[in-house]
Amino acid sequence: MHLASNYAETLLNALPAEGCEPPTRCSEHPVWTWARSGAMALAGRADEAPRVAPAPLATCARAALDALRALAPKSRLALERGELASALDGAALLGERAAYLGLLRRGSISPGGSCRLLRAADSWIAVSLPRADDRALIPAWLEQDGNEEPRLDPWDLVAAHVAKRRTVEVVMRARLLGLAVAAAGPPSGVAPPWFRVTARGANRAARLKRCQPLVLDLSALWAGPLCGRLLGLAGARVVKVECVGRPDGARYGSAGFYEALNTEKESVCLDLHTPRGVGSLQSLLQHADIVIENARPRAFAQLGIDAERLAGEGLVWVSITGYGRREPEAHWTAYGDDAAAASGLATATGDPDAPLFCGDAIADPLAGIHAAVAALAHWRSGEGALLELALRDVTAHCLGLGGKGPDARVEVRDSGFEVVDGGARVRVASPRAALPVGRARPLGADTASVLGEFHIGC
Repeated sequence: MHLASNYAETLLNALPAEGCEPPTRCSEHPVWTWARSGAMALAGRADEAPRVAPAPLATCARAALDALRALAPKSRLALERGELASALDGAALLGERAAYLGLLRRGSISPGGSCRLLRAADSWIAVSLPRADDRALIPAWLEQDGNEEPRLDPWDLVAAHVAKRRTVEVVMRARLLGLAVAAAGPPSGVAPPWFRVTARGANRAARLKRCQPLVLDLSALWAGPLCGRLLGLAGARVVKVECVGRPDGARYGSAGFYEALNTEKESVCLDLHTPRGVGSLQSLLQHADIVIENARPRAFAQLGIDAERLAGEGLVWVSITGYGRREPEAHWTAYGDDAAAASGLATATGDPDAPLFCGDAIADPLAGIHAAVAALAHWRSGEGALLELALRDVTAHCLGLGGKGPDARVEVRDSGFEVVDGGARVRVASPRAALPVGRARPLGADTASVLGEFHIGC
């Protein structure tokens, strides 16, 4: 519990953060922080009381945001008064998407509905099928004729076949096809590092002339865009770069959630299937201070972009993946729910015989907040770095910090649920939108102006 209360300081001690402001310590009991976060309402079965998290997840999120404030003490993020400071609670970011979508806890089905915990022949697995393309791969994954059992719901079909097979076989074949499937086993007992520095670089003087960094956000969905949004609130200029043929899929989901993550970012759209588009991106990278992306490493290698070389030249490159950049994990697909299950969180929330989801894709916001801290600290140091953050490992790191305390229990009250620990009690809050929201820029609205500013041909 002591480690959790000093978590912001622990994060900064692992980073090149000399000379930053002392972070605020999280003095609130982790159980109370969890209850107030909105994420607790998303943990456990629908017909039971919500679950207390098996680790101080909300405290970690809150403390990580406090660490970011310490790195940017004069930014809007660090204001002591005003609407932003009072509303932006790092713990509440865990329930941000659920607040917009009205999500609820559903036990072995993720709040968002795209991931399920299924029993294989020897253990449990987490299966994410968020896209039509994923569901189209089910027959190939299960080695079934596409015309077999046509009346079965896809999930019923998957559950029936997975139950007959061993976890290793099911997971390995799914990963070969690019499906997000993971073993939902217990925590390993050893917390992995929450980030790794894959490559380092010397100072790049041109970048140090800026008072605030220029960030290229090449990411999509949740963790990466949240990282970019927080860096923007910490004072950075953020340019969101998308591909003409494959823009951020979150644009087609909840408009409110998309705007929460992408407000105040300039929008550049490039055709990365053409030499001109790739050339424009390569030129933009030469002007950037920080890059955020969540693609598999081979995606940029195919464009002729070498992240390690750019880090060596002074760029801070933030790579957010499911499992890291090492082989074979670099090729594995992951989303927030299945990555959290892979960390051991689902088993720790339920038990080995009945794992349960804990929050909504909680690995995404945890990784996004931590990524922003690592990015800004390395930019302040003036040195380039390739920073590797894995959804699974950030969650496992937080999970390894300790338990919920022996006395915490949940009681039903007229107003809902309350967490009781000793003589104190706190109401379990519903998810709430925490990020300040404006209007996100239309796709490509700033392409000409941004490229023109840096003398890059359109």
